[in-house]
Amino acid sequence: MPDTPAPASRDWMADQLADHIATAEAAGPLLPQVRAVADLLCASFANRGILYTFGNGGSAADAQHLTGEIIGHYKRDRRPLGAVTLSTDPTTMTCIANDYSYDDVFSRQVTGLARAGDVVAAFTTSGRSANVLGGLRAAREAGATTVLFSGGDGGPARELADHALIAPSTTTPRIQELHTFWLHVISERVDAWAAGDEAFA
Repeated sequence: MPDTPAPASRDWMADQLADHIATAEAAGPLLPQVRAVADLLCASFANRGILYTFGNGGSAADAQHLTGEIIGHYKRDRRPLGAVTLSTDPTTMTCIANDYSYDDVFSRQVTGLARAGDVVAAFTTSGRSANVLGGLRAAREAGATTVLFSGGDGGPARELADHALIAPSTTTPRIQELHTFWLHVISERVDAWAAGDEAFA
């Protein structure tokens, strides 16, 4: 008869929760910067600007999450707003990666699409992904406003961001959990603005 594994200790879960709470509390001072990003998006959408988002892996999922809340809706019945996630088109992604380099998959799309008045938001837990850096550089060259969702010290991406939301953690799960919170409150603010709900001004 095979040995039955001992039940896992609950301590590691409690440790993870405590770390999550501590990271969230440490991020409190960043709320004015998060509001500034939300207001930036409202101003861009008011002038028919487009939000372009991108990232790799879990950060690509976060980028797509934000786009879905913006072009769909968060809670309210309101008009769709312009938002595109650059990692969701496998044909374009693999075309660029094959013909040029994986490092170019975001920069070529940003160069072809983004213009002054648009917002380009990059998600990267390390701030060091070469393709994300390329996308941010291309956005600046196009005259778009750049937003960074990152963690730790923000890496070299921080220098390419007009607005940098840097999670006070070096642990990927904690960083991504905070990114989800930020994209939710940003979505709430943008959603309310588009619906004329002044309670979330």
